[in-house]
Amino acid sequence: METLQVERDGGIVTVTLNKPQKKNAVDPAQWTEMARIWDEIARNPRRDRAVIVTGAGGDFCSGADLWLPPGEEPPHQMTAMRSVAKAIQGLHDLPQPTIAKVPGVAAGAGFSLALGCDLVVAGEAARFSMIFAKRGLALDGGASWLLPRLLPLHKAKELAFFADMLSAEQAEDFGLVNHVVPDGDLDGFVADWAERLAGGPPIALGLTKRLLNDSYSRTLQEALEAEGMAQSITLASKDTAEAIASFMEKREPTFHGR
Repeated sequence: METLQVERDGGIVTVTLNKPQKKNAVDPAQWTEMARIWDEIARNPRRDRAVIVTGAGGDFCSGADLWLPPGEEPPHQMTAMRSVAKAIQGLHDLPQPTIAKVPGVAAGAGFSLALGCDLVVAGEAARFSMIFAKRGLALDGGASWLLPRLLPLHKAKELAFFADMLSAEQAEDFGLVNHVVPDGDLDGFVADWAERLAGGPPIALGLTKRLLNDSYSRTLQEALEAEGMAQSITLASKDTAEAIASFMEKREPTFHGR
């Protein structure tokens, strides 16, 4: 799709929302295509090692695109929402680490999409809002699940009820953004992080991501058991043998996901 661009370079997949005339608002077809892209990436963990999600034209994503071409029937509401859900679930389930690179505005479902990534890096001019209430809408895009896991519940309700616009600095203070960098440094900073992730051990990173994502639903005993299972897998991998050999030989390791 012209409105959803996928580029691959050195193990890094960059997925760019490309409707700058609408601040990259996402339409139903894009949600469906996004889910397909996540599925393709998930099936190729040795080729695709890290994922960047961003927007074109100086903005990340202004939310859902509710405009329909003349004469086109709107989709059934639950059908449309299931397309959003499938895309957000697919992003969450990716074994590869993901980075949201946020220039400009990230609002509504666009804010949810950014928070659904493992890491969020914003330019100084970035702005964030759970805009839903101001549009007479409830939260979506996984925001009702994500916000209470990232913030104290009362803070999550503040963002959802008032739908105020946060500056990049405020979002960082809230703990919703990992780093805020000068706008001119955004591409370089995210590229460096993505390269480091792409050069890391895919099996270990994927298992670590799953352990952290699943931690909210586990007791300590269950977490320790899951860690034991994960560590058994990594210790049997060639990547761990390579890490030990490279340490002994005083060189950088080369990981292949095996």
